[in-house]
Amino acid sequence: MKKQTRLCALLIAFSVLLCACGSKEHKAPRRTEVESTERQFTAPQEGDFIAIFSTSMGEVRAVLYPDAAPMAVQNFVGLARLGYYNNTVIWRTEYGFAVQGGDAGGTGTGGATIWSNNSYPLEADAGLHHYPGALCAAFAQGGDVTGGSSQFYFVTALPDSVDKTMQQQMTEQGFSEETAAAYAEAGGLPYLDNTDTVFGQVYEGMETVDAMACAETQKAEDGTDTFRPEQEITIYRVTIANYPGPTAEESAAWLTPDETDETDQAASDSGQ
Repeated sequence: MKKQTRLCALLIAFSVLLCACGSKEHKAPRRTEVESTERQFTAPQEGDFIAIFSTSMGEVRAVLYPDAAPMAVQNFVGLARLGYYNNTVIWRTEYGFAVQGGDAGGTGTGGATIWSNNSYPLEADAGLHHYPGALCAAFAQGGDVTGGSSQFYFVTALPDSVDKTMQQQMTEQGFSEETAAAYAEAGGLPYLDNTDTVFGQVYEGMETVDAMACAETQKAEDGTDTFRPEQEITIYRVTIANYPGPTAEESAAWLTPDETDETDQAASDSGQ
């Protein structure tokens, strides 16, 4: 695919404008079903690898793509099965951009891998894109393509985030018509397609991800947004299973009594 310099500049500027809004103004976007043959808009098949995120704001389920991003999936699954993600926090929530976690230290400066903490390379697959709900491996700032670790994020781009000008630029720069059309309808972050790895896609619980993205965030002393939630958002555990996996009731039963109470209260507060 050709370089995406102009598209990147446009979309970065747009995301900055989105994130400049006060968090108290954020409202969960209205997302409609997208009709597309793109892989991420098709339902998981029986037996597919899935990840179930049990959090203080509700449950999120994502299908994983080990054929397209084998190292990212292997690392994520291995760490989840070791309990690495248990009781970690979502440390970054940027409305209209992404919700990020996966650092056991909770600061976003750390991470781990199953390979003695050695990082793994970029696995950008032409069939996977940064649509809303994409589950992605977070790489080091500055585009270090060998910087994959335990950190991950969910894309929370808004449905109208890819306008006609951007769509035209995408077509000019080598995106397929089907991909450009899906971005036009669903929104997304196409400028990250060649810099970060997409290794999964939310198929259930996107309303929970959007609620996280709408959380009020802390401000620094100079008034700038740190994008860290004011109220802690906890990932109680990440469970790996095969689709369709356990029922929501069965998943909830695996939590401790205190965790279950907090999840129920958070769901009640958010109207779920």
